[in-house]
Amino acid sequence: MPEIAGMARAYRRMTIHHRKKMMTNIMEKSDSLFMNTYGRFPAVMVEGKGCVLKDDTGKEYLDFVSGIAVCSLGHCHPAVTEAIVAQAGKLVHVSNLYYTLPQTELAELLVAHSFADRVFLANSGAEVNEGAIKLARKHGGPGRYEIISLEGSFHGRTLATMAATGQAKFHKGFEPLPEGFVHAPFGDLAALGKMISAKTCGILCEPLQGEGGVRPLPQEYLQGIRELCDRHGLVLIFDEVQVGMGRTGTLFAYEHFGIEPDIMTLAKALGNGLPIGAMLARQEVAASFSPGDHASTFGGNPVACAAAVTVMKTMLADGFLAAVNRKGEYLAGRLQGLAEQFPDLATGVRGMGLIQGLVLTSRGASLGADMIKSLFGKGVLANFAGGVALRFIPPLVVSESQIDEMVDRLHDVLGAL
Repeated sequence: MPEIAGMARAYRRMTIHHRKKMMTNIMEKSDSLFMNTYGRFPAVMVEGKGCVLKDDTGKEYLDFVSGIAVCSLGHCHPAVTEAIVAQAGKLVHVSNLYYTLPQTELAELLVAHSFADRVFLANSGAEVNEGAIKLARKHGGPGRYEIISLEGSFHGRTLATMAATGQAKFHKGFEPLPEGFVHAPFGDLAALGKMISAKTCGILCEPLQGEGGVRPLPQEYLQGIRELCDRHGLVLIFDEVQVGMGRTGTLFAYEHFGIEPDIMTLAKALGNGLPIGAMLARQEVAASFSPGDHASTFGGNPVACAAAVTVMKTMLADGFLAAVNRKGEYLAGRLQGLAEQFPDLATGVRGMGLIQGLVLTSRGASLGADMIKSLFGKGVLANFAGGVALRFIPPLVVSESQIDEMVDRLHDVLGAL
């Protein structure tokens, strides 16, 4: 410990020049070691607190990406950190051959505050979406294996979840994809209905498409999908990996639409940075799984579950979700003001709660990637979704003053164009 403290003091005494040199060395070393699967920004992040990240040079960034909707309570939330440290000192892993307390407590909270009766725990969104696909097929029975998903959707990077994803750019180079997945036109209920056949076992959709350009599904459309599932005996799967856990202003996004799914998947914000995913289901559907049908070595890890329990309790506290709604409306209003001020670059705003997209014109969309780079240079982290919208997904604890600061910097970026 004294050695580590001494290294930290030495680092703080470094000049900016030396810190930049160290950062460059780290980036070059990483590029020489890792597979080329990420287009990284030139920053080595070393510290985070709340809605602010700090890089190796000491530069601070307003984080409106949240680790892609993961750090919803902000970076290094004190209660979450305390829960992680406490659990890591007791028990880290034993596998699902045995029961653990954090896992059971988390499942109890998920069931008590959702439509579901049963829970399966894994490590990521792709994993629980895979589990949902398997459960839907098992429940459907022999010959019923096809899943209908929507154009513009995103469900993961495994072969099955990539096949379910309704964006051709993610399929390129990985063909042939697993069979049993078809994609319905977005918003066209009649077309979706015509795609249902004797092979169909379920319909998979996101209540709001995040990677597809921050597109909420219309309420009547989702209600129509629920009715189709009921009429044809299909399971309705909601992928809430990105939009669940308070992001839209309710604990789960489906609460906005007056319907319930049969299966729902969660991940990202559930552990506020620790890898964890959850598949929730009604008892009738969940009963189709028997021991050996599905499993996860690390799923329901005690440390990740301890973090998730704290996340849920924090979000369920009085006033938390109401504040998300209030700040979401404020963010949408500020972005709408920019759209009106720069009509040649933006057409408007769409989203729910604290996932908001500034929808760009064709000219604006051609400059979308440049806008994100310029924001990065001004110390704001955001991303460009679906080739059509600047996406803003800040920690749910963001303040209105931080929203103002981000909008001011975005105003400067748009003004320069």
